[in-house]
Amino acid sequence: MNFVSLSAYLDPMWLATTVHHQPVRPVPTISTAGPNPKVVYPCLPKPKPFRFGPVGVRLRLNKYKVLAEKKQLAELGTQNSDSKKLDVGEEKVVEEEEVEGLDLGWLAAFPHVFIASMSNFLFGYHIGVMNGPIVSIARELGFEGNSILEGLVVSIFIVGAFLGSLCCGTIVDKLGCRRTFQIATIPLILGALISAQAHSLDEVTFGRFLVGLGIGVDTVLVPIYISEIAPTKYRGSLGTLCQIGTCLGIISSLFLGIPSENDPHWWRTMLYIASVPGFVLALGMQFAVGRLDNAKEVIKNVWGASEVEKAIEEFQSVIKNDGSDLDSSWFELLKEPNSRVAFIGGALFVLQQFAGINGVLYFSSLTFKDVGITSSALASLLIGVTNFAGALCALYLIDKQGRQKLLIGSYLGMALSMFLVVYAISFPLDEQLSHNLSILGTVMYIFTFAIGAGPVTGLIIPELSSNRSRGKIMGFSFSAHWVCNFLVGLFFLDLVEKLGVAPVYGTFGGVSLLTAIFANYFIVETKGRSLEEIEMSLTSDFRARDK
Repeated sequence: MNFVSLSAYLDPMWLATTVHHQPVRPVPTISTAGPNPKVVYPCLPKPKPFRFGPVGVRLRLNKYKVLAEKKQLAELGTQNSDSKKLDVGEEKVVEEEEVEGLDLGWLAAFPHVFIASMSNFLFGYHIGVMNGPIVSIARELGFEGNSILEGLVVSIFIVGAFLGSLCCGTIVDKLGCRRTFQIATIPLILGALISAQAHSLDEVTFGRFLVGLGIGVDTVLVPIYISEIAPTKYRGSLGTLCQIGTCLGIISSLFLGIPSENDPHWWRTMLYIASVPGFVLALGMQFAVGRLDNAKEVIKNVWGASEVEKAIEEFQSVIKNDGSDLDSSWFELLKEPNSRVAFIGGALFVLQQFAGINGVLYFSSLTFKDVGITSSALASLLIGVTNFAGALCALYLIDKQGRQKLLIGSYLGMALSMFLVVYAISFPLDEQLSHNLSILGTVMYIFTFAIGAGPVTGLIIPELSSNRSRGKIMGFSFSAHWVCNFLVGLFFLDLVEKLGVAPVYGTFGGVSLLTAIFANYFIVETKGRSLEEIEMSLTSDFRARDK
């Protein structure tokens, strides 16, 4: 080593922080020759990396974590543990910084998740957009008083959603998330515009069907997209934005529907407005998938530089395990572990629908009228606000309590709420007390649904699915969802008229209780685990079982 100069005596604290300029203890330093000279302190140990910000707030650097440090995957933890240790001298210190006491690791991914959640906003908007104006639409288009045709206009978009969900898995495997999002906006925009200018039953029905196609694709795509782009630590919270977007869409449609009581043509304006989020979604998609170099850049920008090598290694391990071709066929859903995940996904959505959530949402005004609230706008608004409040609670709880606990607690709360309504309606109580208990039970039902059954169901299925079959499994699960959704929407009103509210709500409570038991035995906790880790863990479990 050639020594070319002897520098001043400097304080090591000054060297570490670049704040204090007064020497405290003389320490000799030397500089090395070469194109990139280094300052060397032969008498001092290397200081731990830390510094102070411009306002005196201490910033801390996240410690480098090897793949298996917190993940219980022994085969990965021992494979490259030595090569993953941090070397300060080689400047492999993690660059991601966060202010102490203020965790902002989710912030980089939030804009992407927000744009994707516009699809859920549209879903919620189209759920509620027909709640009030359907009477005006029926009167203007000539099918007033025909409950079957009214129910068809309300529910026809679910038929389109079924077909969209069924096709989404294949489309996203071929084109990727961004292109699929943009393609799905075409029927969303056209359907809203056709419905808005409709002058016949056929036109409004066709427009609603086109909207359903786009909704079906997006409801499958959004959970996949968020689960893949969100950092592992925040995947649950960011995934809850789907439910929040749906709630905001419902509330927005209810507020915008208020003038329809006095303006019989206001429904056209509401449907024109529905095309605007579609344009925003089409222009906002900027995340490209499928190329390794781009993936590295995206992970660095969205997850932080510390996660790049770890994420790429996990992804390559999955490719090595599954094969380089990530396209899959529907027949792979018949093989383990895909068949088990597909069964869990389909069962969760079927049970969710027969637990009654969309029956309550679609016909909330009729339900509340039976228990004393005659204003349909007030009843629907109460449900929307309650749903939104529950989703906000889920945003905080889902990454702290875990998916399984929220799912079980949510369905137990829904069962208790439904049984409370049945008790209030069926037993001889004071009329005012009966109404109050019924309202309380209904509000509790919506709130507990929004805490777990709503956000967790759509989130946990892509978490459990393999990279290779994720699109197909989600498409199958949501197809089951839309079939049951359509059946509930079509027959709920007739069942209430023939049997009454109490027997129908009692059935909803029984299904909710059954779903809580199902979640306890079949759901695997995915909190804090990367998608690749979950996939490799499930695959290794089934291979070990086969042996």
